[in-house]
Amino acid sequence: MTSHRPAALDAAALSERYADGSLTPSEVAEDVIARVEAREPELNALYLFDAAQVRADAAASTERWCTGTQLGPFDGVPATVKENIARAGQPKPAGTAIPNPPIAAHNAPTTDRLLEAGAVIVGSTTMPDWGMLSSGVSSLHGITRGALNPAHTSGGSSAGAGTAAAAGYGPFHIGTDIGGSIRLPGSWQGLTALKPSEGLIPLDVPYAGRAAGPLTRTAADAIRLMSIVAQPDPRDYLTRAYAEMDWSTEPLSPAGLRVALQLDAGSGLPVEPETRAIIERAAARFEEAGATVVPLEPFIPAAVLDGIADFWRSRSYADFEALTEAERAVVLPFIAEWCAAGATFSAAQTVRNRNMIDEMARLTRAATQPFDLVLSPVTPVAAFAAEDPMPILDPLETMGHISFTVPYNMSGQPAVSIGAGVQPDGRTVGLQIASKIGTDDRLMRVALWFEGVRGSDAEVDWSQVA
Repeated sequence: MTSHRPAALDAAALSERYADGSLTPSEVAEDVIARVEAREPELNALYLFDAAQVRADAAASTERWCTGTQLGPFDGVPATVKENIARAGQPKPAGTAIPNPPIAAHNAPTTDRLLEAGAVIVGSTTMPDWGMLSSGVSSLHGITRGALNPAHTSGGSSAGAGTAAAAGYGPFHIGTDIGGSIRLPGSWQGLTALKPSEGLIPLDVPYAGRAAGPLTRTAADAIRLMSIVAQPDPRDYLTRAYAEMDWSTEPLSPAGLRVALQLDAGSGLPVEPETRAIIERAAARFEEAGATVVPLEPFIPAAVLDGIADFWRSRSYADFEALTEAERAVVLPFIAEWCAAGATFSAAQTVRNRNMIDEMARLTRAATQPFDLVLSPVTPVAAFAAEDPMPILDPLETMGHISFTVPYNMSGQPAVSIGAGVQPDGRTVGLQIASKIGTDDRLMRVALWFEGVRGSDAEVDWSQVA
């Protein structure tokens, strides 16, 4: 169920009501501001929030709708962006309390696309230190909590983005992802969360595995948001040309598709029984619809996952080493200890670790090539305590909870988390659906289909959240 509060309406409903005059962007903005002010003291999802600016931007959108000069169908729809997505003139601290964070000279491509569409940017959302945690624990922000249950993690590193979406701070939210940082908050907060094909949403700071993507309450809103931000931009020098995609909100049945079901990643943490049962039930829906569902054996050895995690340690240690002693002292202790291990690797080992990115990409493409879709858990475990930086509390252990997500970052293939079930204790479980690179529009239509057939017991009752 969905709340009838203005801020909880989806983007299509807002657009329709703006067009017929029964609601204005200013009225919606006031509802969002009230929601933020009511929930932020507990949730801590926003890093930058300026109510006066939100009101001014909403008033400008209201005027455009009144004069028939709206910038597009989603003019006036509230949105947030993760704090590492540049907004001109705003700081980018990357979740750390290091003083004097850099100030963005220009907007990121995603920010520009949202503004060009008339979206009202409510604020920038929080992240953990350097984006290297799967939680909302940050030396700068403190703890960002899950909106469904503040005792539970928000997920990360797109921590505030996930919580803002689940808490009802408007329909559109953008995060970033290098190993699961969009899909993990999606799974743990009952959202639709897409890590798109490599470069489909352009970045101003691209590197191997990095992507930006939507976190929304519904698959349809994720599709609508993709129609805005999935546009070429020359600032992303690693991007590729994609055929024009059809961002239709018509559900697409998987009938006739060849679908793989992966329940063992071959590395990392074992899948919890409750999660496995929910994913098996989801796979049955695909079979009932006429898909051919076959098991997929593990295809990523533990050494490959470990190598990538160790390369990330080295990369973060390079940043950590450049800090003064005073600056190092304010970095989250878990991150400081985690990345310090990067100092112990030889140059040759660092190169070998970096090569695991390419090996993971090769293995993932080869294993998934015979299939139209691959189903799996997003993560082996359900949401953990909000105060914990990771589901694994030893910083010297590998990231054993990203074994299902990170392969698709490295292969460049799209992968979406969509709510597949709610455990008796209220914790949500996401189904990951992956497909071939460049098929994001069809993938999202299948996700929309699954949303319609998964059953009410698999859904979050958003009316109880908002």
